[in-house]
Amino acid sequence: MNWLRGRAKLRNSAFGLAAALLVVGAAAGSLSHAQEGGASGEAPGAASGPTGRASGLPVPRFVSLKADKVNVRSGPTRDHGVAWVFTRAGLPVEITAEFETWRRIRDSDGAEGWVYHSMLSGRRTALVSPWKAGEATPLYAEPETSAAVKARLEPGVLGKVEHCDGKWCRFFDSGFDGFVAQERLWGVYPGEKIE
Repeated sequence: MNWLRGRAKLRNSAFGLAAALLVVGAAAGSLSHAQEGGASGEAPGAASGPTGRASGLPVPRFVSLKADKVNVRSGPTRDHGVAWVFTRAGLPVEITAEFETWRRIRDSDGAEGWVYHSMLSGRRTALVSPWKAGEATPLYAEPETSAAVKARLEPGVLGKVEHCDGKWCRFFDSGFDGFVAQERLWGVYPGEKIE
């Protein structure tokens, strides 16, 4: 998707506007755990895996965008040019590196750039299988495939994530609430447990 990597790449609600919900039934210098991670934002094996020198939190890890406008830069200073701008709060991104108060992030398309740490939140969100164009994902009433299907979520639907057990995650937002197979979400790692 090279056409997305222009200088003025806007990450708007392409995920949100294009993604439909089909209902089947009815401080500077340091980053606190609350801001960018903490117990609920840790990746599997975080205690034994690599940690960021600046935050002490696991790297890589998933976080979400805090603001509606987030500049993504080509390097970890304000002197580096803005490569693109995210224009939707809540989108999940993966932190892949840290440098002082800057975080290198990767989005669901694989594009990487640097953002200032205060633009990130430890609140966990996810996108429904953005890699499965045209294939709806069932939202179950309970964390099992034999449970009632409450809705079918189109690829790219954005929601909040809670209580992942390594196979299922509670996935919700305004208008839907249920369980999605963890492997169908971008914003949580396979096998990751979130309390």
